Amino acid sequence: METLDLDESERISALLDAEAKATALFDAVVARGIITPGATESEVSDAVRDLANDMFGTRRFWHKRIVRSGINTLEPYASKPPNLVIESDDICFLDFGPIFADWEADFGRTYVLGDDPAKLALRDALEPLWQQGRDYFDATPDITGEQLYTWIVDRATEQGWEFSAPIAGHLVGEFPHKQISGTDITTYVAPDSTAPMRRLDPTGRACHWILEIHLIDRERNIGGFFEQLLDVRPLGE
Repeated sequence: METLDLDESERISALLDAEAKATALFDAVVARGIITPGATESEVSDAVRDLANDMFGTRRFWHKRIVRSGINTLEPYASKPPNLVIESDDICFLDFGPIFADWEADFGRTYVLGDDPAKLALRDALEPLWQQGRDYFDATPDITGEQLYTWIVDRATEQGWEFSAPIAGHLVGEFPHKQISGTDITTYVAPDSTAPMRRLDPTGRACHWILEIHLIDRERNIGGFFEQLLDVRPLGE
C-alpha cells in the first residue's frame, strides 16, 4: 500500500473512529435490550438517538434513522412504512448515520428475536455476502459502482436471495459529504454509476465508500440489512 500523506491519514483515522463509535453504539443497543418485543420501531429509533447522545454527545444524524421490523424489512431506504410494533419472534434491522466530530458514520445490522431458522439464515447470510463484495472490490482496481452493484445482485440471486434495493452503497466522508459530491449517480454503487470508484472527489480528496447489503426472502416476507465502510479498514486488517 502506498504511503498516505498526513491529511489523508487523518481522514482515514476519522472515518475509522466514527465507525468504531457506531459499532460501540450498536453493541450497547443490544446490551441494554433496546430492541425488545412490544416496542415500536419509532420508540427504538428514539432510544438509539438518546443513547448516542449519552455515549458520545451526538444527536446529529446525516440521514434519517431507520428501524424496520417484520414486513417493513422488505422496504427500501426511501419508503415510509407504517410504524410497527416489534414482535417476540421478529426480525429487525437498524440503519443509522450518526455524525461524530463532523465525520459521518453509516452502519447497519440485523437482529433476530427468537430462533426462527429462516430469519437466522437470512441474518447470517448478510455479512458473508458483504465480505465477498469487499473481496471483489479489492481484486478489481478499476471497478465502477455499476459493476460492483451488478456483481452483488448476481451473487445474491445465486445464493437464493432477492436484492431489490436500487443501490448497494454510496460515498461517505466529512459532513455533509453531499455538498462536495452532489447527487450525481456516480456517488452511488448503483446501475449507471460508470466512474471508477477509486478516484478523487471534486475537491481533490480520495473517495471513500460504504457497501450495503439488503437481502430479501420474498416467500416469507422478510428482509435483512448490513452496511459498513468498504474501502477503509484498520491498519493491518
